[in-house]
Amino acid sequence: MIGPVVIGPVMGLLRQQRRRSGGWTVPVGVVVLLVAAVGSMAIGVSDLDVVGLVRADPDALRLLLVSRLPRAVAILLAGAGASVAGMIMQHLARNRFVAPSTAGTIESAGLGIVVATLVFTGASLMVKMVVAVGFAMAGTAILLALLRRLELRDTLMIPLVGLLFGGVVRSVATFLAYRLDLLQSLGAWTNGDFSGVLRGRYELLWMVAGAVVLAYVWADRFTVAGMGEEMATNLGLSHRQVIATGLFVVAAVTGIVVVVVGAIPFLGLVVPNLVSMWRGDNLRSSLPLVALCGAGFVLLCDVLGRVVRYPYEVPVGTVVGVVGSLVFLVLVLKRPVRAGG
Repeated sequence: MIGPVVIGPVMGLLRQQRRRSGGWTVPVGVVVLLVAAVGSMAIGVSDLDVVGLVRADPDALRLLLVSRLPRAVAILLAGAGASVAGMIMQHLARNRFVAPSTAGTIESAGLGIVVATLVFTGASLMVKMVVAVGFAMAGTAILLALLRRLELRDTLMIPLVGLLFGGVVRSVATFLAYRLDLLQSLGAWTNGDFSGVLRGRYELLWMVAGAVVLAYVWADRFTVAGMGEEMATNLGLSHRQVIATGLFVVAAVTGIVVVVVGAIPFLGLVVPNLVSMWRGDNLRSSLPLVALCGAGFVLLCDVLGRVVRYPYEVPVGTVVGVVGSLVFLVLVLKRPVRAGG
């Protein structure tokens, strides 16, 4: 009987904390992000004719609607989704250094795409996405079960085990890709790149927005689950159900992003850590800001990749990997290591 009596006040306390935390930040962030996204559409090899857009010139409209606008939307959705997925995984694993890129989730999704290509010849993006999500969820669940059996006490050992697990999965995927002559395709899936995003080839990313909404709805439950299984059970939550929902959100976002644009490393690791240093660990309060910062971070890295070797383009996965790895090292060296949650 204690669960129904206690869970209501706990959820109310979490919502009260959210209301105290500066409601102006997210609206201002949305405006800034939209302005930056509109500005990024003007960057490219082909000049975007603003006068032509006003006059409804067919060529200018085609460039905007077929290439520039879909790319901007894909950047925002992928960045927001991957960052939210990273924060959920950190709460569920109760470790600040766990993310899809350090837990084998991305590698498992890549293996799923290779398997889908092998089993379903000429598979559509939808089929590859479903298989990738399934493999990502299975790989993440296997790692979490492995971590529970190992009972590691050192916080930094958990992502280390995740990196080793991801290396094994990546080796299997590389071996299959080599045997099937898919190494070039595997390289595209493991390195995020928005240069190939066009109208008709990015729409699956709208499912990421749905996963982010689901994460926000379940935010309070994820926060309580991050306190531990015993605490969550005492408060009336089904810990196993919350974990399963969280794994589904993480796997869905990771699988969709990898299938459509490729892997974006370290994004789900550094953005949630930076936001939590500012806003704390209440998911309902932090998730909107995590989504905005993740989208803005990917947008910034994409613009940097487009201008640093103009008119050539550096893949966004490379830029985010370099910047993200440096931030990750700073977090490891400077921030006190503690369990997430």
